[in-house]
Amino acid sequence: MADLYPPDTNDYPTTERTRVRRSPKRGSHAHADVHAILDAAPLCHVGYVINGAPYVTPTLHWREGDHVYWHGSSASRFLRAAEDMPVCLTCSIMDGYVMARSAFNHSVNYRSAMVFGTARLIDDVEEKTDALRRFVEDLFPGRWDSLRPMTKQEVKATSVMWMKIEEASAKVRNGPPGDIDEANHPVWAGVLPIESRLVSPQPAPGLPYEIELPQSLAGLIQSGRLR
Repeated sequence: MADLYPPDTNDYPTTERTRVRRSPKRGSHAHADVHAILDAAPLCHVGYVINGAPYVTPTLHWREGDHVYWHGSSASRFLRAAEDMPVCLTCSIMDGYVMARSAFNHSVNYRSAMVFGTARLIDDVEEKTDALRRFVEDLFPGRWDSLRPMTKQEVKATSVMWMKIEEASAKVRNGPPGDIDEANHPVWAGVLPIESRLVSPQPAPGLPYEIELPQSLAGLIQSGRLR
């Protein structure tokens, strides 16, 4: 798809389907802005068109440079059909409810990213296993080496997809309600912040009492970060 505007080297191309039309000041095509949202959101939704019908599936993802990876069951008809297919992957994070003086002006603070590319399947067993290792290490640094090694059947039962980001846009709203001109109306207005964070761990049934929570996981919980 041809660019509508000549991008600079730090931006994804601004195309007809990624140009932000509504509230364009909130939009961005900068690599840094898109990547920051992809990295902050553990969950993505991948959209496909299969046999003329649209499907959207949720999954965990991770990013390496301009490549985004996701995984699922090898038995998934979506993943089997998606190979070499154009896909749209989206992430969104809610940061707060924006309470205005009127119902019309209520909103949310959010961060969202939409990226486009062509889905590719990793066939090589060693490459797939290494991709899954990087996935686990991205979420939980240092954990992979402590786990029972994956069996051949487990690797076979797992599909890893990836795509190079060809087009992308980000959109962010962050701030109070935009109705300062109605400040005299006698109703509370402001922002109700939303936080997604890790909380106290819940040990698995049968876990031997002498096995303590690793310091790496304790650090994640203390920081509260999701990834």
